[in-house]
Order: sequence, then structure tokens, then C-alpha cells
Amino acid sequence: MKDVQNQQDGRGVAIQRVGVKDVHFPFQVREKDNGFQSVLGQARLSVDLPHHFKGTHLSRFIEILLEWSRKPVSTHEVEDILRATRTRLDAERAHLDLRFKYFVEKVAPVSKVPQLMDYDVEFSGDMDGEVSTTMVAVEVPITTLCPCSKEISKYGAHNQRSVVRVQVRFAAGRFIWIEGLIRAVEGLGSCELFPLLKREDEKYVTERAYENPKFVEDVLRDTVLMLRGDDRVDWFEASCESFESIHNHNAFAWQVEDLAAQRSEWGVGGALEATPPRPDPRRPVETVGTSTN
Repeated sequence: MKDVQNQQDGRGVAIQRVGVKDVHFPFQVREKDNGFQSVLGQARLSVDLPHHFKGTHLSRFIEILLEWSRKPVSTHEVEDILRATRTRLDAERAHLDLRFKYFVEKVAPVSKVPQLMDYDVEFSGDMDGEVSTTMVAVEVPITTLCPCSKEISKYGAHNQRSVVRVQVRFAAGRFIWIEGLIRAVEGLGSCELFPLLKREDEKYVTERAYENPKFVEDVLRDTVLMLRGDDRVDWFEASCESFESIHNHNAFAWQVEDLAAQRSEWGVGGALEATPPRPDPRRPVETVGTSTN
């Protein structure tokens, strides 16, 4: 049959990304305890399209993704998916975003009732020729209590649910478990969240937040210091958004840093004498990662 996509296009416009999005398919993620968690992924997969081709073969994207529907996927496998996409679509560059809900067991702080908490996680990657970059992102909900409100109010202080989003690129051969990254970020708010609370737990989290007030700026700075102090992280983007309880708007803070470049500068002839700040040793990031190898 006639292949219209492979016909020549005379407009001279190369397209940077063309592909499919909102593709839902199941796959597996290795858990820290060596088990596997079945998740439902939402993917966006694309390639570049040279100016002389009229279109690309969209069915091939779906075929590639469905081949991983019964396999474990991590940042390592993202590179395999990108390589297969470049090869089968005859493209120079490929890009993948893969989002999913990941569940972690939590224990209530006082009653010790076990429960499952869901988090938004994303694997992403780019491949240009044989050069690839893969990253993992987590979105972690926390409680923040306003230091200003606490200081000026006779009774109580306003608090709200906030979300910290951290996206990291690991150094070569290094990685962090999804659970470890989530747990480290949770410890940076006024208090962490729990899906189920008994009365004694609610008392604990209310008082914990009151004793640990934080602006979004405080949360972001603590996140930056934690990531700067972890030599497994080469690059990061971090943000904190507060869903304000007494305003009709949200507050946010954002930061991106290329730690690999900074460390290279630190190591050149003592160009910078100061060492990168270390995170709070009471809240270390766990020492293992999300690789399925």
C-alpha cells in the first residue's frame, strides 16, 4: 500500500518533536525491598522529523511502549526505550516522559497504623545520537505552617498543603531509590502527610507543624542544600508550591542547578575555596536507588 508518511515534503521545515502522548500502559517498577510494583504509566514519546519527510509512523511508538508493558522500567530502561525509538523511527533524536502513581507504605506517627501513600513519579529521557540523558522526578505533598502567622497571631497559625517537586539527574553509575528520595523530601516540610490519621496522630501532626513553621522559601532552601550535599546527583530542578489557605493565590519557589559543573569548578585549582553545603545529617537520603539491574 502507498506510504504517505514517507513521501517528500517541500516546505523545508524540520520538526523538533513529533509523536504520541497520553498513552496509558501498565509496567513494573522495582521496589526498594526487591519486590515489584505494578503501575499504570502515562507516556509521551517523540522523535525529530527531518524537513524532507511528510510524516512519521505513529503506530511504531505504540508498539515500542507496549513491548515494555510486562517488564520492569527504571531510568536505565528509559535509555533502552529511546534507543529502540531512534532505530525503528530512523530518527536522530528521541524523547520520553513517563508518569505514574507510586505507592509507599507509611505508618501513622502515634497509632502505628500501616497505610499506603501515593506519589506522582516521572521517568524522562532524551537521546541525541548515542548521547543520552535520563532523569527521575518525584512530587511529594507536605504540610507547611506560616512562620509569620505564628509570630503575629494570638491563637494558632494558618497552614496549608504544599507540594515539593524534585527532578534529578544521577551521576554516572549512581542512583537513589524512589522511596529514598521521597522520604528525604518529606522531612523538609513543617510536617509530612499521612493518608490515615487517628485522633492521637492528628494531635501529633498538628503540634509538629506548629513547632516547625516554614515558608516555601525555607522548604526550597533546605531541599537545595540536601541535593547539593549528595554526590549521586549531577543536576537538579526543585520547586515548592503552597496551596494557600487564606489567599486566593498560591506561593512558590523554584531553583535549578548543574552540580556537575559546579563540582568541576570547585576542583580546578581551588577556584572556589568553599565546599558545597551538606544536608542535615539527621535526614540523610537513603543510599540505594531505582535501577532494575
